[in-house]
Amino acid sequence: MKSWIIRIGVIVLCFLIPASVRWDTLPLSAPVQSSNPVTLPTWRDSITCWVVAQRDIPIRQYFKWMDSVAQAYDTLLPYQLSEHLIARANPWLIDSLAATDYYVQMERGKFIYDQAGMIILHTGDSLGIPDSVFGRHLLEKLAATTIDVNIPEFTLRIIEAGDTLYRFPVRVGRNEKKYLAMAGRVVDLKTATGTGKIMRIERYPRWINPSDNKPYEVTRRDDHRVTACPQIPWLEPEIGSLRQGQLIHPTTNPKTLGKAYSNGCIGMREADSWRVYYHAPIGTQVVFRYDLLVIGPEGDMVRLKDIYRKTVDGGR
Repeated sequence: MKSWIIRIGVIVLCFLIPASVRWDTLPLSAPVQSSNPVTLPTWRDSITCWVVAQRDIPIRQYFKWMDSVAQAYDTLLPYQLSEHLIARANPWLIDSLAATDYYVQMERGKFIYDQAGMIILHTGDSLGIPDSVFGRHLLEKLAATTIDVNIPEFTLRIIEAGDTLYRFPVRVGRNEKKYLAMAGRVVDLKTATGTGKIMRIERYPRWINPSDNKPYEVTRRDDHRVTACPQIPWLEPEIGSLRQGQLIHPTTNPKTLGKAYSNGCIGMREADSWRVYYHAPIGTQVVFRYDLLVIGPEGDMVRLKDIYRKTVDGGR
């Protein structure tokens, strides 16, 4: 048993935590202030066990490590434990992952060539495992979550039970048709509308140019520096019972946000992609819409630019 624990790189400290334990008692590891802060819950959290990292965990090993923790505990709990639940129970971890964003690091004066080599869990960092009440509560929150994209607004929202938790800028598909070697045909690049759900998550994505189907070995940033491609999960939704190839994924060039620029995918900042990932496990509802009439910052109705020239009464 001891050797098995060492192999997954953790020491498990199981003990009952008093009901007064709160989110802010969990250890911090390089958190970053969210650009769209969400008020953390004020209820008392219940943590049944602590998992302590016995070695540094880089991002390239992070998912396997988290899976090993979830698998070790899943049979011991009265609900299905997952990487998503562990991260949601330890929000500092999501903040730390968001902070690996190349541009966040550059603002701190750090040039990062290989994001996958960054240490996300340091030796001694600990994660709390939620008890049955807290775990089921987190599952209910995930089940009540919708990923909402309004195409002409260039905005993705994370909505939970009708409340908008986050609002992120995105890029969308171009208003043109083009031959894509990846598809083997001429493709309408406009981002399609419809409702559906997340069908696939790729935690080890390959970066490929759909125009010529050639993989990217490196990426050129907005500051003209070249880095390795980051390891951040991509989400594939099914829209209208079809997989349109419209992924939700990070872009290494945030200057393209707020534009019709992509081959149909929804591109986001690296930091924002981590937050979407941990709010959208497989099965999460997705809505892609084309609403031209929106509520502006002053509370009045605003008509957006009709980027796909779809002008119809009602703004759709």
